[in-house]
Amino acid sequence: MKSGVLIVDKPQDFTSFDVLASLRRPMNTKKLGHTGTLDPMATGVLPVLAGSATRAADLLPESGKAYRASFVLGIATDTQDITGAVLLRRPFCVPAEELERACVPLRGRIWQVPPMYSAVKKDGVRLYDLARKGVTVEREARPVTIETLTVESFCPESGAGTLFVRCSKGTYIRTLIADLGEALGCGAVMTALRRTEACGFSEEEATPLQALREMSCGEIEALMHPVESLFAACPALRVTAAQTVRFANGGALSADRVPLPAKTADGELLRVISPQGTFLGLGEFRAGQNCVGVRKIFVAASEL
Repeated sequence: MKSGVLIVDKPQDFTSFDVLASLRRPMNTKKLGHTGTLDPMATGVLPVLAGSATRAADLLPESGKAYRASFVLGIATDTQDITGAVLLRRPFCVPAEELERACVPLRGRIWQVPPMYSAVKKDGVRLYDLARKGVTVEREARPVTIETLTVESFCPESGAGTLFVRCSKGTYIRTLIADLGEALGCGAVMTALRRTEACGFSEEEATPLQALREMSCGEIEALMHPVESLFAACPALRVTAAQTVRFANGGALSADRVPLPAKTADGELLRVISPQGTFLGLGEFRAGQNCVGVRKIFVAASEL
C-alpha cells in the first residue's frame, strides 16, 4: 500500500479506531492513523493516513473542520448528546430571534470545558473512563475558535433545529450545543452530527466505509490523495538536486541559496519539493539562523 490520505465517510456507531481496524485488511497495511477522533454517533469526513502520511498527524492545521449538527432544546444529559442519561427536562419558549442572539457570544475565540465523556486525559486517565465509573473531576477550560455558527433550521414549537459550525480542532460540538442550551436557560442536547469538512477535504470526496471494505487494495489506492495535499496551504519551496539530498538527510538549507517565497515569515512552514516534483517534507523558515530547517521528512534520502 502506497502512502497517502484516504477520505472515509464514517458510518454511525463506529469509533475512529473501528474504521482503522476495518481498513487494515483491504488496504494491506497496519500503518494507519486518522486526523481527529469522531464520536461513535457522528458520521462524515474522516481522513485516514497511510504509510508515511501518519507522520503528519501532529502538524495538521488547527482550523478547517466543519460540521452539521442537529439539536433539541429542553433537555440535558450526562454525555451532552441524546444517547446519555437525562439530567433534566425543562419547558421552553424560545423564538428564533432569541436563538440567534444566544449564538452571538459563542462565535470567535471562546473557552470550552471538555465534557466528562471525552478522550481528554486527567492525571493520565481518559475522562470517559472516569465518567463510566461515575466519577466527575474538575476540567480546565481550553480555548477554541468558532469561525462560523449558523442556525440552518429551527422549529420553536418542538425545539429541534440544525446548526452549521466551522471551527478549530479540539472543539466539542455537543459542548457548544450544551452551552447554547444553558445560555437559553432550558438546556439542549445534540441529536445528530455529521462532519462535512476536515483537513481541506469535503464530504463529496469521501467514500463510505462499507464500500471501501469491499474494494481491492488497488482500487483503494486509486482513491487516495498524496501526502502533500494535507499541506496545500503551505507555500512550495523548490530545491536543487544537491539540496534535495541534504534536506532528505535531515540537513538545514541556507535561506540565501533557496528561492524563498515572498514575505516568508519566521516559523512559517514550507513544502519542500525536489526538481522531479517529489514532496520531500516540511521545512521551517528560521529567520534568526537564516535557514530553512527540517520540520518533518516524508521521503528519506534512502527512498529517493
